[in-house]
Amino acid sequence: MPFPFTLPTTSHFSFSSSLTCESHPSLPLEASLHRGVARASLKKHKRLPLASQGSNLPSIISDLNSYIPYLLAVDAGLANKAILGEEISVVLTSTPTIGWRPTLSDSALPVRELTRVKVLSLEYELFFTLSTLAYAHTLLARASLHPLYVTTGAPLSTQERTTAITTATKHLLDAASVHDYVARRAEGLITTPPCPDIAQPTARALSSLAHAEATLLAVLKDDPYPAVVAQDRNENDREWMYKAPEIPKVRAHLFARLCLAAADHAAQASSLSQAPIKGVPKLNEGFVRYLEDLRKTSRAKACRFFGIDAELSGQTGTALGWLRCGLQELGVESKEAKKGLSLSRMKKDWTEKREDKKIERGTNWGADAGKLEETRVIEMLEAKWTKINDTILTQIVPSPATLISGIPSGRDMHTIKPYQPPEVGREILEAMRAPPERSDDFADDQLDSDDDERTAVDAPAGAFPGTQDQYRSASTRSYY
Repeated sequence: MPFPFTLPTTSHFSFSSSLTCESHPSLPLEASLHRGVARASLKKHKRLPLASQGSNLPSIISDLNSYIPYLLAVDAGLANKAILGEEISVVLTSTPTIGWRPTLSDSALPVRELTRVKVLSLEYELFFTLSTLAYAHTLLARASLHPLYVTTGAPLSTQERTTAITTATKHLLDAASVHDYVARRAEGLITTPPCPDIAQPTARALSSLAHAEATLLAVLKDDPYPAVVAQDRNENDREWMYKAPEIPKVRAHLFARLCLAAADHAAQASSLSQAPIKGVPKLNEGFVRYLEDLRKTSRAKACRFFGIDAELSGQTGTALGWLRCGLQELGVESKEAKKGLSLSRMKKDWTEKREDKKIERGTNWGADAGKLEETRVIEMLEAKWTKINDTILTQIVPSPATLISGIPSGRDMHTIKPYQPPEVGREILEAMRAPPERSDDFADDQLDSDDDERTAVDAPAGAFPGTQDQYRSASTRSYY
């Protein structure tokens, strides 16, 4: 958590090849220049190792925010709208053809990456650009949260933990605002989008997803139990030698309702992502599964907090019932229900080890929407409360069905603010009234094919698929 998006890449495009601007002749050139910088930044980001991509995200966001004002100025000119009181007159001379590589679309074949789709509208160019900006904000939120889950370094202090969660929440809310802006702009379109990544239901689903994740972070900021579980698994932690973990009383009922609100947002996103769109393929199965896992995790968290609320009131039996409700939501078998060797338990232990390795490497961690982390917390509390109930209180544990039927409605924490796209400054707008100083044709300097981002050489004749790197020398010299 949050979802590990892959940033899309795009082909070269010259605005002057498809439009002219009589009022501001330099606008097409400036738009092409800033688009070229954003394109190069996305290509560079893709070629970086996964562990190094997080530090490059602020540069991506800066380049996209520099390009968006010019793209919106062209869009305003096509619609004969004014910017800062100045009329912009843009005339379309030919249909633009722009290539974007989608990252959320499903593929019938298990390929490494999808082929580019042709975008024949500047409106969809704007949608792809804004969606990429929102993905970058989400990935920055992931980068901020990563130190919370690393168990090989020194544990974070309370202040560091709060700062990381606050920063991640801000980025997620920014992403939700951008996706909401795209969804609102797409409502009036009658054309079929080139891929589901920029379809209106997908944009609405992505906004709901970011809203759900930001709501869960509001809970995580004051939830002490995940930190206790992580501290218990941290090999470098020495605090246990002289101090027991502090578990303050939490506002359990309020947190439970916040988790239920997050579950509602995740359920809405899951429903929208599975809605069929005529003429458009479906979304990636891994993304759809993540949305459903997030809904289950949010409901499991709510059940855990209802259990904590019951335990604080002295109702340990009811608290254990709520914990089993949470495990049922996660699809995990309770340890008390089946003791001894279990194939599902062995599979779960193997999955935990694999997820821990992903966290340490910083690659594709959290793709289960936090199910593993929540399972660990619930099992820790279940073991503790079961021992208390079996030896001291001996209260009856109600069935999950009786407790689930009494779950209240959720309560929202955040409000998605309208996205305010950046605008071209008045001085820049005035400067673009001058004729361009150079040509807008850079096709000779750019790699423009669909496989311009291939990092490996083609396989030699007769080579086994996937082994082409073994046939290439580290030297760049040619031998004849």
